[in-house]
This record gives sequence, C-alpha cells and structure tokens, in this order.
Amino acid sequence: MIRLTRLNGKGITVNALLVESIEETPDTMITLVTSKKITVLEPEKEVVRLITEYMISIGAVAGTIKSLDSEGL
Repeated sequence: MIRLTRLNGKGITVNALLVESIEETPDTMITLVTSKKITVLEPEKEVVRLITEYMISIGAVAGTIKSLDSEGL
C-alpha cells in the first residue's frame, strides 16, 4: 500500500498491486485494474518511486529477478 494525496489535500492509501497505469494530464491520474481512476497531487515520478519501493519491500522485485536468474536468463 502507498500513501498519496488527493487534489483536495486529503490522504488516500492505494493498493500498489492494483495500479494499471499512471499519467500526468497535467494532474497525476492513476488508473487501477478495476478501471477506477484516482487523481493525486504527487507527480508521476514520485508515484512510480513509491510503487517501486513497495514492490521491493514485499519481495516482488527480488522474486522476479531470482526466477529469471534460476532459468539462466
């Protein structure tokens, strides 16, 4: 889960595993796999950084890299 800020200044916690896409239009629009859209104050790069940190913290990135290494890729 990552903590972000809605346009009205209120915080929102987003399940990073459900993020399908992120775009700046100029506000940052996050689309979830459920098709729900969330507009936040943080820039796209910050949202990507937070998602990446979360994925590393739960071992999702390391698990993917390990599986590629074990296949000899």
